[in-house]
Amino acid sequence: MDTSQEQIQLRLSIVATLVVGATCVAVGLILQSQAIAFDGFYSLIDVVLTTAALAVSRLIASEGSRRFQFGYWHLEPLVVVFNAAVMAMTCAYAAVTALQDLLGGGHELAFGIGAAWAALVGVFSLGMAAYMRHKARQQQSALLVLDARGWLIGGCINFAVLLGFAVAALIADSQWQPWTRFIDSTVLLLLTLSLLPLPLSSLWRALREVLQLAPDALDTKVHAVMNEIVAARGYLDFRSYVAKVGRMRFIDISILLPANAVLGQMADVDAARAEIATRLGSDIRAEWLTIVFTAKREWL
Repeated sequence: MDTSQEQIQLRLSIVATLVVGATCVAVGLILQSQAIAFDGFYSLIDVVLTTAALAVSRLIASEGSRRFQFGYWHLEPLVVVFNAAVMAMTCAYAAVTALQDLLGGGHELAFGIGAAWAALVGVFSLGMAAYMRHKARQQQSALLVLDARGWLIGGCINFAVLLGFAVAALIADSQWQPWTRFIDSTVLLLLTLSLLPLPLSSLWRALREVLQLAPDALDTKVHAVMNEIVAARGYLDFRSYVAKVGRMRFIDISILLPANAVLGQMADVDAARAEIATRLGSDIRAEWLTIVFTAKREWL
């Protein structure tokens, strides 16, 4: 499978994320803003994870090896699991840090400069998220979907920071001015708690593939097609086993024939296989389809 375009997008994302992450950390430390610094650290962690995704994309493009004869499809969900787990732990750690700061009395920071920076980075991040999402749909890439989600999270963080700073600016000269010390940590706490479900949902979906749980939609489709084939061709029964690992679908079908059945010429057998593959909408570039015939039920 050609993943060259996917690799180009991932390289672009790595460079952009590195620049944004490093500058956000610097600005966050200068302004003493936990929320902005968190966005930077989140981005820098994402650089490492996106680099791993790029390496996997290159491997997927290869044809496997003597040791990995089925290819490297299994590495894609493993990367997603690792990525989502790290992001979830990052959010959890940031939430604990924000809570500790709130309990410690909060801190002062420069709201005006912070708001301008958050707005600038927020617009850029959402633009990158939209671009990566578009490319992910074009290339059917789970890795680009994950990267787009990272940019979306970054954009949401920055606009939430912007909102918090705007609130702080509004109450700066009012009776509520003492509460501005808690704005930054409150924004960070709310952000991390609201963002935590995103990596957790990605983690669950990827774990389903790592554990090779049968995808319901694919399992239902295979059964529907095979029920029709069995009825039309007079077969006795069938068994099917399906799994999805990364972009690769694994479908194994065993068909039971009468003991005295005669399959005929090889062309007839291949025609039956071709009909099943066509009805399933098989794509040989992203599918491992096995169809066998037997007259013994114990082989199903």
